[in-house]
Amino acid sequence: RISGIRRKAGGDELLRGDGAGTPQILLESPEEAGLAMHLVRLPEVLDQVEEDLLPHRLCEYVFELSGKFNQFYEACPVLRAPTDELRASRAALCTVTANTLRVVLDVLGLDVVETL
Repeated sequence: RISGIRRKAGGDELLRGDGAGTPQILLESPEEAGLAMHLVRLPEVLDQVEEDLLPHRLCEYVFELSGKFNQFYEACPVLRAPTDELRASRAALCTVTANTLRVVLDVLGLDVVETL
């Protein structure tokens, strides 16, 4: 879904994630806040995995992240956000989610699939 959003954004540099500067992330909906709060838990989860030697916790984290992103995707239009600031914020959440997925899947030894 994140790759689809980037493709649909076309020439909009901000939505592709290579625009100048980092937009401020606005958490105006419960879905945006839930996704953001889950994203910031990654360092804690990685520490737990290292300490307890339980890699399945990363799988649980990714599973929950996917669910939270789907909730965000359904409730918060990215490309059709009502303001430029909100569109940039939601695009940034998409970029952070994609990067987080890449990191966790890399740690698990899995490749990222861009399209299905």
